[in-house]
Amino acid sequence: MPHQTLVFGPRGLPATQAADDGMPLGTVGDLPHWDLRDLYEGPDSDALRTDLAQAESDAAAFAAAWKGRLSEAIPAGLAEAIGEYQRIDEVLGRAASYAQLLFAGDSSDAGIGRFSQSINERLTDISSHLLFFSLELNRIGDEELSARLNDSGLAVWGPFLRDLRVFRPHQLSDEIEQVLHEKSVTGASAWSRLFDETMAGLRIPLDGRELTVGEALNRLSDQDRAVRERAAKAIGSVFGSNIKLFSLITNTLAKDKSITDSLRHYPRPGSYRNRSNMVEDEVVDALVQAVTEDYPRLSHRYYAMKARWLGLEKLEHWDRNAPLPAADERIIRWDEATRQVLAAYEGFDPRMGEVARRFFDNPWIDAQPVPGKASGAFAHPTVPSVHPYLLLNYHGRARDVMTLAHELGHGVHQVLAAPHGYLMSGTPLTLAETASVFGEMLTFRALLDAETDPERRRLMLAAKVEDMLNTVVRQIAFYRFETLVHDERKSGELLPERIGAIWRQVQTESLGPAFNFTPDYDLYWTYVPHFIHSPFYVYAYAFGDCLVNALYGVFTSGHAGFQDKYLDMLRAGGTMRHRELLAPFGLDAADPGFWRKGLDVIAGFIDELERA
Repeated sequence: MPHQTLVFGPRGLPATQAADDGMPLGTVGDLPHWDLRDLYEGPDSDALRTDLAQAESDAAAFAAAWKGRLSEAIPAGLAEAIGEYQRIDEVLGRAASYAQLLFAGDSSDAGIGRFSQSINERLTDISSHLLFFSLELNRIGDEELSARLNDSGLAVWGPFLRDLRVFRPHQLSDEIEQVLHEKSVTGASAWSRLFDETMAGLRIPLDGRELTVGEALNRLSDQDRAVRERAAKAIGSVFGSNIKLFSLITNTLAKDKSITDSLRHYPRPGSYRNRSNMVEDEVVDALVQAVTEDYPRLSHRYYAMKARWLGLEKLEHWDRNAPLPAADERIIRWDEATRQVLAAYEGFDPRMGEVARRFFDNPWIDAQPVPGKASGAFAHPTVPSVHPYLLLNYHGRARDVMTLAHELGHGVHQVLAAPHGYLMSGTPLTLAETASVFGEMLTFRALLDAETDPERRRLMLAAKVEDMLNTVVRQIAFYRFETLVHDERKSGELLPERIGAIWRQVQTESLGPAFNFTPDYDLYWTYVPHFIHSPFYVYAYAFGDCLVNALYGVFTSGHAGFQDKYLDMLRAGGTMRHRELLAPFGLDAADPGFWRKGLDVIAGFIDELERA
């Protein structure tokens, strides 16, 4: 099946970047809408039918030519086989990308849902012919493969083979792998679709309107505390009415994952994700430990300040994203946001600015917040022979500008890495967040440096701290929540009340004593899509943010040739691991002090706010 997957937006928080909140779209200017015809003309496209039919024929022919023969193939033959495998797989990836983007644009449309499911099923059938390939490659002995890699033609595929063999110890028999593959469309993916369609169909009754979940979550950032409270309680009520379904989905997916992990002998629930991210369990443990130990000097300290600024003895959960007093709520038009972000990218390096500008010169961005559209934001790389697409829900707030900067970073990264081809252009999630968070930091620094009013600077700095806490502290709390749920699920199904108790536990630990949590907040784990679609994805945000903070420190220190090295890092795509990529900057994620450098940046911002 296709190797490229969408990359979720900053902080994984559709709460602040979701659908229309009632503000007239004209206020923010003309928002772009993507044109998916660069992939296919439409669901009934002749090109799509032809591609799928040809891919099915080619995949069957590929299996007939190579199945059972890879162990004896000469290096040149093996290189040829990998090239043909990539060509067929990219065709499947193109069809999958089209179906995913169409569904993201309107998941409430039954016809689109049916089309998306039919494409998934067709791709699963076709790719079953290709399943043998990675299995047989991994059965070639290490010494034998190493000897073949001395051939220059095969050596080109070295990074692909290296990453494939990470999963070698967890590979099952061909028969079991075939069964797991064919049942996938009625397993986890079916439950994920149920989650998506249910969430898209929910309506929150609030102030005389029926709001989507995204619209209602957006109210939690309203200046009026009474509005935030009403929204929070209305959201909790609707989530509560559906809690049995969401609990069933969560329990089923956790059990499904546990069965697969057991079969594959993964030591713990997060191990598969870590292998996919090409990062050691110990490195993730070091990150989690560093962040959790720093809760008091980061989130606990900041939210205590925020409570004082808001004149509150205790914050409720609906105050977490509240604007600060005197915060400038002016609407930032789309054209102004575009100018600000492009100026930051071009100011860093004109080469990066040129790639970024392509997204605005072409219909590659969908920014209109409309019902049925996926909440939040993401960048989808599609396939190297086309181009990435960005999905946003733009409301004209400052955080929406940061979201644009974030997703554009993903897009630039994906364009620069594309020459490596379908099998080697994609980066692990931990590194995929590097360019996006760096793009955010560039934009923020440019805007902060241009601001001369002390109060405006304080508000901007506070907003940045909140974003960083959402990226680092909140995502590590999410990771802790997943870990506890999956660990406990091994002993039996969890009642909704127990899942809610775990959620409250990690939120209390991470956000600190400044908060009072009402019972309705125990239900707020239900809307986080990462728990459903990409278990244990979330720590990648913290990984990327801390990595970028350390990287940005190197940049501001005047490191010689930084721009060239940075662009080379992005161009590397998936051909290098994090140690190799960071080495030119003198950084090492395995160093216990590495994460401290990233967290010190956040703490330094909070120090500055305390002095203001």
